Amino acid sequence: MNNTSGFRRILLAFGAFVMVGLAVLAWAAIRPGPMDFAGSTVALDEFDGDPTGVPVDFESADPLARGQYLAEAADCLACHTDEGGQAFAGGRAFVTEFGTIYSSNISPDQETGIGGWSDEDFVRAVHRGVGPQGQWYYPAFPYAAYTYLTEQDVLAIKEYLFRQPPVTSVPPANTLRFPYNQRWLMRFWAMLYNPNARFEPVADRSLSWNRGAYMVEALGHCGDCHTPRTPLQSLDNRRKFGGGMAEGWRAYNLSSHESSGIGNWSAADLEQYLKTGRADNRGSAFGPMAEAVHLSFRRMTDSDISAIVEYVRSVPPVETPDLPTLRMQPAALDPLQGVAVEDNPRGLEVYSADCAGCHGWTGENDLVPHSTFTGSRAVNDPTATNVALAIIHGASSLASPDGAVAMMPAFGEIYTDDDIAAVSNYVIARFGATPSSIGADEVARLREAH
Repeated sequence: MNNTSGFRRILLAFGAFVMVGLAVLAWAAIRPGPMDFAGSTVALDEFDGDPTGVPVDFESADPLARGQYLAEAADCLACHTDEGGQAFAGGRAFVTEFGTIYSSNISPDQETGIGGWSDEDFVRAVHRGVGPQGQWYYPAFPYAAYTYLTEQDVLAIKEYLFRQPPVTSVPPANTLRFPYNQRWLMRFWAMLYNPNARFEPVADRSLSWNRGAYMVEALGHCGDCHTPRTPLQSLDNRRKFGGGMAEGWRAYNLSSHESSGIGNWSAADLEQYLKTGRADNRGSAFGPMAEAVHLSFRRMTDSDISAIVEYVRSVPPVETPDLPTLRMQPAALDPLQGVAVEDNPRGLEVYSADCAGCHGWTGENDLVPHSTFTGSRAVNDPTATNVALAIIHGASSLASPDGAVAMMPAFGEIYTDDDIAAVSNYVIARFGATPSSIGADEVARLREAH
């Protein structure tokens, strides 16, 4: 009797342990949807107005221009064009912790591109992440965001792509480690994380807010860079827009948090940043964000930029613990003031030789405004990741609404890893809120990953 009772207790304890384990796994695997923070949604045809398609101030009636606008908003060119390569021919490398993925050829070439795809093939790929032969795509292709696009918008993008010059090009094969090289596993990933559902507006929000949601969550897929990921590489929308990674660069917090995010940015600040790649006392876009501004945001209409800003500013605050409150004051003119130069003489030497000419000693330059450090999140990031990458690879920033590109040259071939670490630490100590301590080994890792 006692043995039976004890066995039952063991079974109950084991059952409870299993249930708790399953509950933890479910919590870890399942995250809220991208708009769950905002309220209940309704079917698109039940909403007063249509937030999909092209914006209200889009002037052209040409269907091809409509497709081009949507393709640019979806940033197709950036991912599917290799550096120095032909448009949409694929081959751009995306280095991840699991290996390297190369983007596919989406030009209308019949043999190596998508020229032989039917409308059904294209819609299935964009909405479900499944190719014409049933192959599953890796979520580097953001189909879990594109799934929210209306079929009409997807086909408009297809029509635009099919009017581009065909390019015969076969991208390199992916070099993913096992088990990530098993494409069939993506079927299960998609079952968990791709809702395969079209956009539904939030009932009690304005038409412009819902337009912003469609642009950010469906076309722009901003969360793919700016939202942290779970261990299974889904977006962790419990920390929506709390910051993520984009091709090795830090994609900073876009939530309304006052210190970690953009809570103290005005709507005008954000609009200027998206249109030009910089905002007064907010720094400049570089890396993938500068590319997004150049190829996508600056091509959008004023109403869409305003709608995006309205939506993004409504996202609840999420703290990024390692990011300090931004330093908003310029540095002293004296290069020796406020920095322990005796601990970093090489940093001062490199900065004097190749940086001070554009960035100045205060970190502000009225003649070259894109080089201003004041208010820059990258310069207030103690990891120094983006500052080091900008020094290694150079950076571009849009300095004017007409799309003029201001370039910072690459210094990766000029300076050693020790030099780049030293000058990165000097810049952040001098112009940021919290000093950094990046080392040569980390700089070497950043080089290797790019």
